[in-house]
Amino acid sequence: MLLEDLAGKEFFTIGDIKRLCGVPEYSVRYWEAEFGLIKPVRKASGHRRYTRADVDTILKIKDLIYRQKMTLEGAKKILLGRAKEAGAKPAADAKLLTEIYETLSQILKE
Repeated sequence: MLLEDLAGKEFFTIGDIKRLCGVPEYSVRYWEAEFGLIKPVRKASGHRRYTRADVDTILKIKDLIYRQKMTLEGAKKILLGRAKEAGAKPAADAKLLTEIYETLSQILKE
């Protein structure tokens, strides 16, 4: 699965992330907890929906750990440093994203 195949998608399942990034689902969930930079939207059923920004972050983490052979601490230091330089919050407002996703889902159903 390539990014071009998913051009129209705004949200991705963890299965999409697994196929797109080539990392196991448990790694994505671990990085989500460890880094605090990946904040998927939670559906009412509890399933995670990742945004394009989450996919980019996952790909950056994968690159730092697998290709550049960094430790988790080293990768975390680099990514959190970049987030601070950019003035971004390390974690998105997950509640707001969940509400937006639910509203858009209702609109699409109607």
